[in-house]
Amino acid sequence: MQVTVSKEAAQELRSAALWYEKEQQGLGARLISAFEKAVQLLREPTPPLVNTVGQAAVLGAKRLLLHGFPFSLVVIQHGDSIVIVAFAHFKRLPDYWLGRIAP
Repeated sequence: MQVTVSKEAAQELRSAALWYEKEQQGLGARLISAFEKAVQLLREPTPPLVNTVGQAAVLGAKRLLLHGFPFSLVVIQHGDSIVIVAFAHFKRLPDYWLGRIAP
């Protein structure tokens, strides 16, 4: 399975990693490592995706929860490829990323 990270999701990851690193040295690197492990899970034949609800579900978005951090990877699958459209915090601005996948 091919996995692509959108520029918006990459920027969200960078911002979060910088914030965590300022909070505690090494924590930003742990966040990036957790993200990389999640991307590897997405490459598996049946990744452990969580269904979304509402408009996000209608548009086909799913989530992969990040281990050890309050974030999820919001993904859209297109055949044999997956696009990470957002690196979303559990409690901040729900569904802010919907415009990235709207038809």
